[in-house]
Amino acid sequence: MKPMYEKILPTENSSWRYWLYEFDVIDFNWHYHPEYEIALTLNSHGQRYVGDNIELYDEWDMALLGPHLPHTWSSGVSRNGKPVEVFVAQIPVSWIESLVFGMPDLADLKGLLELSRRGIKFSKEVTIKCASIFRDMHDGTPSQRFIGLMQILLLMVNDKDSQVLSSSGYNISTISDPSTDKLDKVIRYIHQHYTKQIKADDVAELVHMSTNHFHRFIKQRTERTFTEIVNQLRISKACSMLITTQKPITIISDTCGFNNISNFNRRFLQFKEMKPSDFRKIYVGKSAVT
Repeated sequence: MKPMYEKILPTENSSWRYWLYEFDVIDFNWHYHPEYEIALTLNSHGQRYVGDNIELYDEWDMALLGPHLPHTWSSGVSRNGKPVEVFVAQIPVSWIESLVFGMPDLADLKGLLELSRRGIKFSKEVTIKCASIFRDMHDGTPSQRFIGLMQILLLMVNDKDSQVLSSSGYNISTISDPSTDKLDKVIRYIHQHYTKQIKADDVAELVHMSTNHFHRFIKQRTERTFTEIVNQLRISKACSMLITTQKPITIISDTCGFNNISNFNRRFLQFKEMKPSDFRKIYVGKSAVT
């Protein structure tokens, strides 16, 4: 399945859209739109999907997404009992680029917009500062919101700890691109079937490729092997369960699609550089159930 197209309408009396969403959980909703987007997520934990990148996120999360970049967040229930909050700024390309490329005062933002086409995540320090600005925007006038948006973009530019998300090989096109469509279908399939055995042969058949061609395609487009992508998602899901449940680690291993506990422990150490039990102690603050 292709990512769903989302139609964005600006906020009244504004050139861009500001919105605050509140959820119990964030459902997996693989989608894209032609606008730039700033998404700041609070009181939440789960998986962030941006292009060909899949990562675990927690509490303070903010990303800048370029035009047509497929993305979604997928969360569990908030640990502190508060609703999940998602502050969103969706910015038309023509409007922001006319400002940035037409005004020498904003030249510093050019590189930020270019990198955002692969997605950028920001440090906790900058995210906390931006959250305060987003909250002030809620009851602000259009002029006050515009000033807040410029403040947020300036904080992003000066964030020395920001990280690009998607690989350099991930291609975004305003016209349907067969290769990107195939990769999107693979990512959605993995998300839907990670609890079961996933065979490269079956996924290759799904996107009409030979198995050898499929492995080369995935490596070229994501800079990772197919097995690494599957295991990364499974470990992300396991991290979420370790934090939010008291299920035994052996049950979590089975639920997340690992064929035995030894393999699960080995893969967890590979991706998180610690044992599952140690991860649970750090994030939950009490002894793990084993």
